[in-house]
Amino acid sequence: MRAPEALDGLRVVATPEALDYAWFEGDAVTLRIAPDEVFAIGAVAAEITDEYAIVERETAFVGWGLTDDEFDRLVGRHVEWSLPVERPALAQGLAAGMPVKLWFDHDRVLLIVSRGFAHEAADRFRLPAWEDQG
Repeated sequence: MRAPEALDGLRVVATPEALDYAWFEGDAVTLRIAPDEVFAIGAVAAEITDEYAIVERETAFVGWGLTDDEFDRLVGRHVEWSLPVERPALAQGLAAGMPVKLWFDHDRVLLIVSRGFAHEAADRFRLPAWEDQG
């Protein structure tokens, strides 16, 4: 299991239609966290058709890339709500009493937490500790 990584990217708030057709520069994983909001992990620039869109750099999250087995064993047992069956998919809620985002990719699960909860998440889920590099 790898150490957690900083999940820097862009947070975009715009009309749902504009987000449907948004383009992100960089090796981006795009998470639709609300109908009018996207967190594009790894994005360095964005093209949005909504002239009133808000596009801001996001640096508040860290994530652990887990195999399905690691997720089931360490995190999944703390989730008391229905998880998505089809992938890729985003799920959000409380796990072990803390807010998490879960990105279910084709071959892994990305556990995402606020940097402020990183040490607590490592303790609660028995994951490698977060070492803030600045």
